[in-house]
Amino acid sequence: MEAWLVYLLTGGIVGFLAGLLGIGGGLVMVPVLASIFISLGFPDDRVLHMALGTTTAIITLTSISSLRAHHAHGAVNWWVVCYISPGIVAGALAGSTLASHLSSQILSIILVLFISFAATRMWFNLKPGKNYTLPGKIGMFAAGGVIGAISGLVSIGGGMLTVPFLVACQIRLHHAIGTAAAVGFPVALASAAGYAANGLLQNKQLPDYSLGYIYLPALIIVALTSIVTAPLGARTAYILPAASLRKIFAGLLYLLGVKLLLDFWN
Repeated sequence: MEAWLVYLLTGGIVGFLAGLLGIGGGLVMVPVLASIFISLGFPDDRVLHMALGTTTAIITLTSISSLRAHHAHGAVNWWVVCYISPGIVAGALAGSTLASHLSSQILSIILVLFISFAATRMWFNLKPGKNYTLPGKIGMFAAGGVIGAISGLVSIGGGMLTVPFLVACQIRLHHAIGTAAAVGFPVALASAAGYAANGLLQNKQLPDYSLGYIYLPALIIVALTSIVTAPLGARTAYILPAASLRKIFAGLLYLLGVKLLLDFWN
């Protein structure tokens, strides 16, 4: 199958799942793009770095529409966004830089562990307690640093970490999701910048049409397609039972985690 057609299918499926389940598509995109890049003959030791970098760039574009939608509904706490974003940016740059210096095999283990954590949390619908209050400016910077570092390392938009943190700090779920959507933009932008810069600085032999560890053809096609299908997924979410959807998606994540291990440890 032609690569551009695979990108179209990937973007369509990831966008639909993101809208359907209210979760960013990074955990799905990284294993799928890694498999595509392997089939295209990308350098073995840089395949996963390219998948991670390209995914963060895609999330940067797709997060804008989500941010705007939540802001229009008044669901974004801009105080939180302002005070958590500096830590988010610093952490995301650090996380993407660390990832750029790790081997693909080590990165695959980290990714599989995180995918397994996310899938288990979704399968059992685990939710944080509401026992804390929002920290001060220093605490917000520190929390942002941790969220940004993990997000940059595994190429997620940060919602999977930001939402539980805000809910635990007694922010209403609706506003936690909206605020996490707004925070997703600086997370992805800083991560993408880190992968692009480190790919250029390391001077590796990368494929044509690459900006550091970002593969531009995949970025453009997947991002455009996912933006179109995300609203379809969101509308479908109101029809299908949420519990069943969570378990289906969790099962998909487990399968993708196994596929990722087989790609790099077989």
